[in-house]
Amino acid sequence: QPAPRPFSCAQCGKAFGKKAHLTRHLRVHTGERPFPCPHCGRRFRQRIHLRSHLRTHTGERPYPCPRCACRF
Repeated sequence: QPAPRPFSCAQCGKAFGKKAHLTRHLRVHTGERPFPCPHCGRRFRQRIHLRSHLRTHTGERPYPCPRCACRF
């Protein structure tokens, strides 16, 4: 039985189980991008996308390949 999804988007009807998830989704409709990159100014809808983007500036490659020495 699926979990209840009491929070619905008034614009598209998509439903969410948590209000925070609905709030995050609403940025798709509003175009809001509240997370700017401090290096280049590019803006993101979600903090996790900013964190991933920051690696382009730092060169960090935190994910090692289990088969070779490459990192990603």
